[in-house]
Amino acid sequence: MRAARSVIDTERQAVSALQQRIGSHFVGACQLILACEGRVVVLGMGKSGHIGQKIAATLASTGTPSFFVHPAEAGHGDLGMITRGDVVIALSNSGETAEIITLLPVIKRLDIPLIALTGNPASTLGTAAAACLDVSVAREACPLNLAPTASTTASLVLGDALAIALLEARGFDADDFARSHPVGSLGRRLSSVRDVMHTGDDIPRVNENTILSRTLLEMSAKGLGMTAVLDEQGEVSGIFTDGDLRRTLDAGFDVHTTTTAEVMTRNPRTIAETCLAAEALRMMEEHRINALLVLDEDQRLAGVLNMHDLLRAQVL
Repeated sequence: MRAARSVIDTERQAVSALQQRIGSHFVGACQLILACEGRVVVLGMGKSGHIGQKIAATLASTGTPSFFVHPAEAGHGDLGMITRGDVVIALSNSGETAEIITLLPVIKRLDIPLIALTGNPASTLGTAAAACLDVSVAREACPLNLAPTASTTASLVLGDALAIALLEARGFDADDFARSHPVGSLGRRLSSVRDVMHTGDDIPRVNENTILSRTLLEMSAKGLGMTAVLDEQGEVSGIFTDGDLRRTLDAGFDVHTTTTAEVMTRNPRTIAETCLAAEALRMMEEHRINALLVLDEDQRLAGVLNMHDLLRAQVL
């Protein structure tokens, strides 16, 4: 237990030290990437290579086209994957990794901007870079001070900081994120209301003047435990739910003579069809309701949504 706590404390200190290094070189790295007309190519050997793959994946999923190239393979043909207009991010704790240093003349010849993540800014890699990000650590978490541990954590965190700074600079939003995460739990959470709502003839709807008995028939036919109520112009004026029905019967209203307008809930909760399904779930939970009316950009009824729809879509 003591060893585990020591590792966590050492890596925590390594990450905390990065705060003071967010300065002109970090801003310069962001500017180089934002100006990039090609892709961001990430290089790294060994453990730095594994971190580089994660950084490339994070950049790609947050709006910065990026991929990883193994430096050793680059020297045997994969260098053709790096072209003018790209930006290179190279990871090397020592800054002297032979497989990366070998590629520097080619990168310079192609006039490709180079960003270094290194623990030695005075190294060959650090001095060759247009922007050098210092990821040096006081010591590794390994008791031998040899295995890359704190240094790789620092590189990973700074890579995340770079990706998120770029995300904000680009105005990358939840809809953009959803397009790059179409499947899995993230995809389900980022699906839109439009993806899961009932539309067309499946929407239960009645006019304000519809007698309540016929409203109940509409609710039964559509099976959603509610119906939208529309005025003479076809705009939403209310909602009538199973809960409204219970309150109506308890109050002694006659379902054969009462109009829906007399007992409906006015000013119902609505949501735009472009909103995330997760936002619909949040609204239902916050207001303790089981259904929402969905409006289009003209504020007209586009669909309906209930809690069961969200559960079936696994929007949790």
